[in-house]
Parts: sequence; structure tokens; C-alpha cells
Amino acid sequence: MKLSEFRFDLPQSLVALYPPERGEARLMVVDRKTKTIEHKQFSDILSYFGDGDVMVINNTKVFPARLYGNKEKTGAKIEVFLLRELNREMRLWDVLVDPARKIRVGNKLYFGDSDLVAEVIDNTTSRGRTIRFLFEGSHEEFMKAIDELGETPLPREIKRKTEDSDRDRYQTIFAQHVGAVAAPTAGMHFTKTIMKRMEIKGIHFAPITLHVGLGTFRTVDVEDLTKHKTDSENYSIQESAASIVNEALDNNKRVCAVGTTSLKAIESSVSANGRLKSVEGWTDRFIFPPYDFKIANSLLTNFHLPESILIMMTSAFGGYDLIKQAYEVAIQEKYKFFSYGDAMLIL
Repeated sequence: MKLSEFRFDLPQSLVALYPPERGEARLMVVDRKTKTIEHKQFSDILSYFGDGDVMVINNTKVFPARLYGNKEKTGAKIEVFLLRELNREMRLWDVLVDPARKIRVGNKLYFGDSDLVAEVIDNTTSRGRTIRFLFEGSHEEFMKAIDELGETPLPREIKRKTEDSDRDRYQTIFAQHVGAVAAPTAGMHFTKTIMKRMEIKGIHFAPITLHVGLGTFRTVDVEDLTKHKTDSENYSIQESAASIVNEALDNNKRVCAVGTTSLKAIESSVSANGRLKSVEGWTDRFIFPPYDFKIANSLLTNFHLPESILIMMTSAFGGYDLIKQAYEVAIQEKYKFFSYGDAMLIL
């Protein structure tokens, strides 16, 4: 398919600046068999699942990856966005810097009044750098310093300043393993009450981990989608989660991927007989129509931006024409889009 097929006019007013109360978002329900579209509230999700069904949730935890430092000598303010840890012992990180033109190999950056200093040791892309943090102390002390100095990495498409409340809200309630620089946003709708009610109904949760990277939001700049390459993301599926999912598949139950990150993870580790395998590794899978999904048979996701890889994955799952129609309806009905927006359930 072509990039232009995922282009549509989205009013800026529909990009949510703030989240709804957890569990109180609107929910569009799209049925692939009947081609119907229903308008519900998120709490209504309980009525679509029952005993033996499975929700695959991504338990990655967002860390405050956006730092602001000052360049030595000139004092110029520099934004440093932590992408991923390369070497824990040497404290090497892949980062993005802005403004990039001011940052060269050998430069040192100072962060506030803290003991944290970083040295630029390599150029990776036009904005990308490899830096080494100069810090005396344990890894736990280092991450505590990052946590204190860093800012919640809200995507730039949310056009406002980050607030203290984002620390809690730009995170799922089941976040556990630190490593994401963007939240698995479909999971942010869940509350403890909704999850408990699901458990009472016999619905199981299969936690997996995919550390969401900035590649999720990277602009696709080729018309021919077969030529687009996505960034690799670290992911892990434990045997216990795979067993829960496979039992549901064996019993013809619903397996719902909570978010495109969960969907990407489970579709990246499929056995020859169409079952989920445990894995520790990296995935750069780019899913767009047409695509034959092997594991998930339902998907919970947010409403995505035009030309994003996330709307491409959603269209692959729901069917291009049906999802295009659903998005037209969503705009007419003023659903809220993007990370803090409303939800869509595709059955």
C-alpha cells in the first residue's frame, strides 16, 4: 500500500491535550464480521469478553526520558532525549539532541545543579548522538538521578508543556519494567476496578513487555510502504504469558491485544503451528495491510494520527475500508485522538 492512502484531515482540536479520567473514555466498537460501528463508554468493554478470554497487556514502564542540560563553556540550553541504554556499566546511551547543530563529539553537558555530566562520544544520525554519563554511584542511584531531573516524555504532538500530573497519567496502572520512552496508551484506560471485574468474569491477563521507542512516532517518508524501516524495540514474552494465550487459542476464546505495542510483540513471536512463543529479543516488525494475524483476534487501541505506522497497523487488523470508515465517523462524532484520546475496540 501507499503512504498517501493513510492521509486524512484531522482537526487539531481533536488531538487530546489532557486525558479523560481513567476508565471514562469513549469507546468505539468496530465489528469486522457485521461491519457495524457502535458508540460506547470504556467501561462497556466488560460486555464483550467472558470466561477464558485473554487480554494481552504491555507492562513496560515509561521513564522521564527528556532531560535539559547546558553545554560547557557557552551554557547553551540543550534538550537530551534518552532513547535507549547501550551499555549499563559504561553508562552509554543513544540519545537525540536539540538543537543538534550545537552538539559535537567531545562536548560535555551539565544537568542542573546535580552531579550528572555527559560527554558526547559519537554522532549516529543528524540529531542522534551516543553519550556517556559521568556519574559516580550505582545504577540505582544513576536512575534515581534521571528520575529526578527528567521530564515525562509527552509526544510533541500534544502541544502543551508537561505538567506534574503527567508523571502518573502517562503510564498504565500495571506498568512494571522500566524502559519505554512512550506509553502503551491503550492500556492507560484500565482501572483497578475494571481489571478486577474482568478477573471475576474469568478473563485472564497475559502481561508481556515491549519497551516502546520513538520509532513508534517516526515519520514515514516513503510512498511505498515496503521500503519503510522501523526502529528495533526490545521485547520479552515469558512462558507463563504464552501459555495463557495459547490455551485461549486452543479453546477458541478471544485474545485481545491491548494496544498496537502488544499486537506487534505477539505477532513477532509466532511458532510454526500458529501459537505464541516465549522470547527475549528485539523486533522491527512493520505491519501494514494486507497482513495475516496469527495470534490476536481482537484489538483495543486509541485513535491514531494520519500517516502514522499505528494507523497502518490498525488498518491491517480491522481492514482498510472499515477502519477508514470508522475514522470518518470518529471525526464526525468528535472522538479525541492520540495518546490521551478515546479508545477503539476491533472485534
